[in-house]
Parts: sequence; C-alpha cells; structure tokens
Amino acid sequence: MKLGIMQPYFFPYIGYWQLLNAVDMYVIYDDVNYIKGGWINRNRILAGGSPHYLNLPLAGASPNKKINEIEVNKNDRLFEKGLQTLRYNYRKAPYFKDVYPVIEEAFSCRQTNLAGFITESLRLVCSYLGIETKMVVSSAIHKNNELKGMEKVLEICRILGADTYLNAIGGKELYSRDEFGKHGITLYFLKTDDIRYEQFGNPFQGNLSIIDVMMFNPVEKIREMLAQFTLIE
Repeated sequence: MKLGIMQPYFFPYIGYWQLLNAVDMYVIYDDVNYIKGGWINRNRILAGGSPHYLNLPLAGASPNKKINEIEVNKNDRLFEKGLQTLRYNYRKAPYFKDVYPVIEEAFSCRQTNLAGFITESLRLVCSYLGIETKMVVSSAIHKNNELKGMEKVLEICRILGADTYLNAIGGKELYSRDEFGKHGITLYFLKTDDIRYEQFGNPFQGNLSIIDVMMFNPVEKIREMLAQFTLIE
C-alpha cells in the first residue's frame, strides 16, 4: 500500500495534488506544530501578471500550537475580500465559471478549526479533479505521539500497513531510505516536472496555487498534469 503524509495546506500547488493522487492513502498531518510564514494558511495566486498572496485569516496562530489547535478567523469581511480578489483577477479566465463556485463553497465551510477547514477544501478540490484517494487525519490515528520526525512517520506507516512511502522532494534531507528499508518500506521522493500553461498571454508564473491551475485548464488537462512527475529514490 502506497502512503503519503503532508500537513494541510491552503489550496496548495500542483505537486501537493500529484502526491495525493499517486498514493492509496493520504494522511493529513494535523497534529504537528503550525509553521508561521509557511503554506498552511496561505498560497499564491496570479494578480496583474505577478504572484500575490491569498491568505486564510487565523485567530491565535502560534508555532507553539498544533495545526488542529488553531482557529480560523471567520470574519465575513476578510473572507469576502479574498473572494473579491479572486473574482477581480480571474473573472476572464477560461474556466472561471466552473472553478469559482468550488472556491466559494470552500470559503463557506462551517468548520472553524484550521485543520478541519483545510481538509474540507482539499476534499472539494479532489471531487472537482476526480481524485479518489482515501484521506485520514493523523490525529485520528492511535499512535505514540511522543515520537518526532522520521520516527513518527514510520510509526504511521507501520500502523496503516504501508509498504511504499512517497514524500515531496523537499523532504529528501529529512528521511533515510535505509531506515525505511529496515522497516520493509520503500521510500520515494516525488519531483514535479516543469509544468507550464497559458496565463492571459503573460510570461508564465509557476508554483502558484491549484486555483490558478484550475482557472486556466480543463479537468482533463489537469489530470494529465497530475501524472507529470518523477519518482526519485
């Protein structure tokens, strides 16, 4: 069984979805510490031809708290500001009419817990893209929470019965192929290929939120993109 584990990110880039789509089970790592200035509650969209941050407002965010201990600031004005930014910058995108209702539904999520809110947005995008991978949250897995880093990941792999573990390429320095091998698990790192597409005829801006990918591409094309990666040992 192929397993992937990642923190919940706010409308993450295409590589996140490649990993999610490539495994049999995906663990949303919600009981690890929140990373300030990371991608958990923000991502980048296209605005005036350049990258622009789209933020999910939070209440009481702290790197001393677990992701599932942080609340979303459900301020209607702030949420409408985010949607207005999307409407203004993507209203002329070819798939705006298909994609905007998905984003609007995600923004309307009743969950106030950060992990729960993002998990719901991940499920909505998976439904739109036809990704059927089973998703579980790590806090629901009965495990030894005293473990850290690679040892905690190996514990989750053991509990869920994984024989193959896929990780984003950014974690290559964190995990040992030999150590995973000792536990009967094959370790691979997923590296996204150079994916490009038309963005209003402007110079291409890469590694933006999946929102940007969906606004400019049909689902069939995005599903092709999901397979455009290399697995590295």
